[in-house]
Amino acid sequence: MSPASAAMMACTKDNMMKSAAAIGGTPDTSAKMASNKEMAMASTDMSNGKIKSACMHYMKSQKAMMAK
Repeated sequence: MSPASAAMMACTKDNMMKSAAAIGGTPDTSAKMASNKEMAMASTDMSNGKIKSACMHYMKSQKAMMAK
């Protein structure tokens, strides 16, 4: 397991809300825009009961915020 993947949070509704709040406090960058886009898709999928797809978007969101 790499250090980046170890820092990623589990795919839960609570963790998604925490991540969304944390993203909001960061400076506006292309990584933040990409992360927000993925979080929006994750939220939509979660609302529609598509848990696997929501988690996929959530993980992509986390990876986007780790990118420099």
